[in-house]
Amino acid sequence: MSIDPRVALGSLTAALEEHLVAASSRRGDDDPAVESAFFAIADAFEAYADALYDAYGEDLPIDLLDSDDDDDDEDEDDDESTEEDEDAEEDAAREGGGA
Repeated sequence: MSIDPRVALGSLTAALEEHLVAASSRRGDDDPAVESAFFAIADAFEAYADALYDAYGEDLPIDLLDSDDDDDDEDEDDDESTEEDEDAEEDAAREGGGA
């Protein structure tokens, strides 16, 4: 049985508000209340996205990223900048070698 999108949206809004309260009263870098509120947002977001799609066939314009996905993106960025740096070095060597 699907959740009503309005109910799921209310849960998402409440999770966001709870996260704000936890973040504003954070008691250190590894505050379990902030971590718990973070994951509550992720769960509520997924529930809302699923409910919205089930009810109306509508997708949200945003997605959650897994921490593994985020690491992969950084690796790809590092690879791209390395290739660009190597190309620039090769161009500079060609220009310097011919002069």
